[in-house]
Amino acid sequence: MENTEIQKRLDKIEQLLIDQSLQNKLLFNIDEVAAYTGLSKLYLYKLTSKNEIPHYKPNGKNIFFKKDEIDTWLLRNRQATNEELETEAVNYSVNRLKGSL
Repeated sequence: MENTEIQKRLDKIEQLLIDQSLQNKLLFNIDEVAAYTGLSKLYLYKLTSKNEIPHYKPNGKNIFFKKDEIDTWLLRNRQATNEELETEAVNYSVNRLKGSL
């Protein structure tokens, strides 16, 4: 194997190990949240300064995040599927008709 191919494989293995270790952590620092979410550190700092993302500053400087709170924050504002919206519309229409009878 060529050195570049070996290096690519090693880099891929390293990234997989990093990803796996993030899955097992309960508390993240800013770098880990950026890697976990795919958001830039700059954007995360902006969110923390506006208190738009749950975070902790135990000493007033370092920022920490709880994994479960980040997961909840990422999954907020769920968008309903077209099928769910159609079902909701049908149910609303049926209930409205029943109420007018």
